Amino acid sequence: MRPDSDHPALHQQLVTWRHHLHRHPETGFEEVGTSAFVTEVLRGLGLEVHGGIGGTGLVASLTVGEGKGVIALRADMDALNIHEQAAQREYASKTPGKMHACGHDGHMAMILGAARLLCERRYFNGTVRFIFQPAEEHGRGAKAMMAEGLFQRFPVDEIYGAHNMPGIPAGHIATRTGGIMASEDNFVIRIKGRGTHAARPHMGIDPIVIASEIVLALQTIVSRNLDPGVPAVISCTEIFTDGIRNAIPTHVTIKGDTRSYTPEVQALLERRMREISEGVCRLHGAECVFEYTHEFAPTVNWEQCVPVAVEAASRIAGVGKVDANIQPMMISEDFGAFLQVVPGAFVFIGNGADTEQGSTPLHNSSYDFNDEVLETGARYFAELARVRLPV
Repeated sequence: MRPDSDHPALHQQLVTWRHHLHRHPETGFEEVGTSAFVTEVLRGLGLEVHGGIGGTGLVASLTVGEGKGVIALRADMDALNIHEQAAQREYASKTPGKMHACGHDGHMAMILGAARLLCERRYFNGTVRFIFQPAEEHGRGAKAMMAEGLFQRFPVDEIYGAHNMPGIPAGHIATRTGGIMASEDNFVIRIKGRGTHAARPHMGIDPIVIASEIVLALQTIVSRNLDPGVPAVISCTEIFTDGIRNAIPTHVTIKGDTRSYTPEVQALLERRMREISEGVCRLHGAECVFEYTHEFAPTVNWEQCVPVAVEAASRIAGVGKVDANIQPMMISEDFGAFLQVVPGAFVFIGNGADTEQGSTPLHNSSYDFNDEVLETGARYFAELARVRLPV
């Protein structure tokens, strides 16, 4: 029995919406067609929609009764620049090189489903805002919406979001108080040595050797500068040179990212990485340019909002399928930017574990959102209004 068995038409509607969105993926700040489709659905429910917020972002509001409380339910809209490998999937992406490999199509369908349920049943007292955000994958969409007055134009008391999660059993819901997802900071280390013939290394300053020392030394920061109980990750993910097979290069560029949960750890990582990079280069007589940028804020759930999320989840999924203290994950989410200015909570909704349908990892070219959890998500979001804005 599906969780919304008293509303048999809902499941097929959610699937229809989700499959349409999956066929037509659009990446960050290009979600013109996606935004238009979502707007059409929301207006069909009788809601007034305000678009063009932070680019393609939009907001719709539903007020019932005289209650003064206001909560927001947020969905992300963008896809990824990944070519879908699913020839057998009849609703596969029609746009080569782009696909919903992170399940934002499902997230949108769930919030649309919650809007439908709340418009029909009206079992709350207050205002619910439905926020559809662009460019989550960039880590820039939330900031873009807020920069254009999102919460000044549409004030909220709290905001709630969710992400599907392969590896968690389908339909289970998990959250925690405090940091649930990490920040993502990006770095670039540019090393300038002196190129020379590969047979005459003593005539140059080898930036590849220097880069190798830096990559290894960076790994000591987490193991030797942080308390062992404090999680953080430093990953060097790309190395470029201007050398050829028989020539030592002049330039090497190292790129990568770091993950952590607090501003204090972010600052420590940046400081030590800079000191190590510049110090190793100076030791060898090379030049160094170190760049460090903050892309995603950590997602830190507010203490007073997590019980609301847990109660709503327990009512919908059942107490046995709710984990209120999941281990934090090192992935990042643009929702964290909202939580820096508005109280709220974020949850994971299980997409499938082990060999279950929906267990293919996120950002995989064969990934697909599990349609069997669409109703769970829609009803969870609708139930948040019932819990937080009681009649």
